[in-house]
Amino acid sequence: MVDYHAANNQPSAGGVQTYMEQENDWDRDLLLDPAWEKQQRKTFTAWCNSHLRKAGTQIENIEEDFRDGLKLMLLLEVISGERLAKPERGKMRVHKINNVNKALDFIASKGVKLVSIGAEEIVDGNAKMTLGMIWTIILRFAIQDISVEETSAKEGLLLWCQRKTAPYKNVNVQNFHISWKDGLAFNALIHRHRPDLIDYDSLRKDDPVHNLNNAFEVAEKHLDIPKMLDAEDIVGTLRPDEKAIMTYVSCFYHAFSGAQKAETAANRICKVLAVNQENEQMMEDYEKLASELLEWIRRTIPWLENRTQEKTVNEMQAKQEDFRDYRCVHKPPKVQEKCQLEISFNTLQTKLRLSNRPAFMPSEGRMVSDINGAWHTLEGAEKGYEEWILSEIRRLERLEHLAEKFHQKAAIHQSWTDGKEAMLTQKDYETSTLSEVKALLRKHEAFESDLAAHQDRVEQIAAIAQELNELDYYDSASVNACCQKICDQWDVLGALTQSRKESLERTEKQLESIDELYLEYAKRAAPFNNWMEGAMEDLQDMFIVHNIEEIQGLITAHEQFKSTLSEANKEREAIQAIQAEVQKIAQSNGIKLSGGNPYTTITPESIDSKWEKVGFSLYLFLSRDAALQEELNKQNSNDSLRATFATQANTVGAYIQAKMEEIGRISIEMNGTLEDQLTSLKDYQKNIMSYMPEINKLEGYHQLIQEALIFDNQYTAYTMEHLRVGWEQLLTTIARTINEVENQILTRDAKGISQEQLYEYRASFNHFDKVRARFTNPKRSGQMVSDDFRALLISTGNSLGDGEFARIMGIVDPNGSGAVTFQAFIDFMSRETTDTDTADQVIASFKILAGDKNFITAEELRRELPPDQAEYCIARMAPYTGPDGAPGALDYMSFSTALYGESDL
Repeated sequence: MVDYHAANNQPSAGGVQTYMEQENDWDRDLLLDPAWEKQQRKTFTAWCNSHLRKAGTQIENIEEDFRDGLKLMLLLEVISGERLAKPERGKMRVHKINNVNKALDFIASKGVKLVSIGAEEIVDGNAKMTLGMIWTIILRFAIQDISVEETSAKEGLLLWCQRKTAPYKNVNVQNFHISWKDGLAFNALIHRHRPDLIDYDSLRKDDPVHNLNNAFEVAEKHLDIPKMLDAEDIVGTLRPDEKAIMTYVSCFYHAFSGAQKAETAANRICKVLAVNQENEQMMEDYEKLASELLEWIRRTIPWLENRTQEKTVNEMQAKQEDFRDYRCVHKPPKVQEKCQLEISFNTLQTKLRLSNRPAFMPSEGRMVSDINGAWHTLEGAEKGYEEWILSEIRRLERLEHLAEKFHQKAAIHQSWTDGKEAMLTQKDYETSTLSEVKALLRKHEAFESDLAAHQDRVEQIAAIAQELNELDYYDSASVNACCQKICDQWDVLGALTQSRKESLERTEKQLESIDELYLEYAKRAAPFNNWMEGAMEDLQDMFIVHNIEEIQGLITAHEQFKSTLSEANKEREAIQAIQAEVQKIAQSNGIKLSGGNPYTTITPESIDSKWEKVGFSLYLFLSRDAALQEELNKQNSNDSLRATFATQANTVGAYIQAKMEEIGRISIEMNGTLEDQLTSLKDYQKNIMSYMPEINKLEGYHQLIQEALIFDNQYTAYTMEHLRVGWEQLLTTIARTINEVENQILTRDAKGISQEQLYEYRASFNHFDKVRARFTNPKRSGQMVSDDFRALLISTGNSLGDGEFARIMGIVDPNGSGAVTFQAFIDFMSRETTDTDTADQVIASFKILAGDKNFITAEELRRELPPDQAEYCIARMAPYTGPDGAPGALDYMSFSTALYGESDL
């Protein structure tokens, strides 16, 4: 007898050998129970015949039919797919021994040590040795290569059974003997893979014979697994033979291995499709949000560019209120949408990179740069619209003031001209005495003086009308008509005045000189009376100012006017003295005066009356003083508003600047895990958002500033527009920084990068980024130029030639900007060190589902994949056009390539 345990010196795999040694205990317990031997004979015989029939033969008695070694060698050739040495055809014992030795040598060449099995025992028909040899063959060729979740052989087969039968009630596979006695485990294995063959719910645990026979018959009829066990033997045995059960179960494993591969392939495809579906949904969401934001900008810009002028200050202030509502209510959500859009775009690109998908290219006009450009145009329109509103309010305010002043002066002028044409056209001098004519002439001279005095008012009226026209006053037509009427009337008065003067002068030669005192009175009374009317007009005049200096100038002028009252009073007394002298002369000479002064209609009483109004009217002065003081208080209040706004603006501006610098520093010097960093950044974001009440407070001050029509502020260099933009940039920057960390977490989890590797990547990147920033721009951070990046790669142990470095730069900087971001750096490092699914892997998976065909059918997709993902593939796969195609065939190869290529699904 040849002892192969001692004779075979060929090396064997450690794991295989160890397991084989554990399993080679058949010689100790094989025949302890005759039932076991019976089960093994039947099972091993059926197992051998399942392979021998492929060669057109079979065995009847396992220990007799292998004695000459011929069928044994044939069995090994069938199950291994290899050719053995040529058998000897002689019938002598030595020929048989040689044939069996050839078979045993072949088994040994596969790394199996045969313990105590020799050719003589097989040739002699030793049942124990023959069964042991067949079990060794089964282990090597049917069980050894089974691997499930890093286990192999017996453990792997057991784990496979446990996983497949786990969902079934009354099944608990713990071993290869009593766990199978009730037959439910066999039925569960079949039902799991072919539910159409077994009605599992109809089986009862208390009817094991029926269960076993049902499984054996279905397996033999539909799965081509021969019946290797007897139901009665298994049920009637306290502990069924483990090797028989394992041999039979291994046939199920191999029968369903194709389905297992299909399941694995289907899982891979489902994973890839799920990623693609999620990415497509994110693309659709981006396109929708981008379209809505661009549409909002498109609708808003024409409104901001509308320069339709209004007629009144109130109407323009209503527009200003609408603009303030837009700024504070409608725009802030759009700022958040714009920020979210950028974050979604960056997250999508990160996911696409992590899944080896091509970068997302939004449809034309919806790039982030397009949105930023449209946003820039929007903000430019905002600035122009706000400036236009303020300038229009100034213009309309000025127009309203001028229009009021025009109508006031026109009313005074009309009041003065009433009856003047009738006076100038009367013929009273034809029937008057010489003294009366002289009086009429003097009176006319006084009128001419009065007329000349009113010339300035007419010129003022015309100048105001001209300014209203230049400022595009909405009611310029009525102003022009009124002005033209006054000018035409003034020309008529001038002509009539000249005509009457000529008539009086022709008559004057026939008349005596008139009383010089009356004449002197008239000459001095007329301009004095005009001065008083002008003073009354000035006291009631409207005014408009924009700062303290202007109102203080008006107050000074008013005080100067009050200081001239003393001299004016002396003139009044002198004029009244003339009239008193007339009365004195008349009384002293017994002259009876008839009527008033023939040279003027201005009576001493009217002078005194007007003087009371101008010089001593407490109401007028108090009103004027109160109006000036009110305006002074208003300007002081405006100045206080300026200071309040400036204090808050300077505080907010410094806060925004400090936070922007802090974020720049935090983005470089972040410590702890990425989750810690993310939590810290979100806390930091909450802290910044808690400052929002200060921004709202500043907006409130700004609203008061605008309502008060304050257009300048010498206390601060900040404007509300600058601070709004700075605040929006601060919120956007912290949101982007948070998004960068979230993308790093996505990259780490998808690529399997350890926290230590991320620390090393971040430390290396920050080192070279700071080196460059120290010598160029201290505020620069978050990216590095190509020279620094090359130095960084060299520091990690890479020896780079120009060609290799150019290849890497093409990956990390596809746009050729000359700068590398940290995200691009870690994407590159993780891509170099980890594996991801590829187009070839997906094609191979589809090939398994298609049964090794170059095309797949819709029916196969619906059978192998979940419904939604099957329909997803069917809708996107092009018809297969290859030569071996079938009706309804679909091209899975081009579809798989498109998932990873540049074509658009």
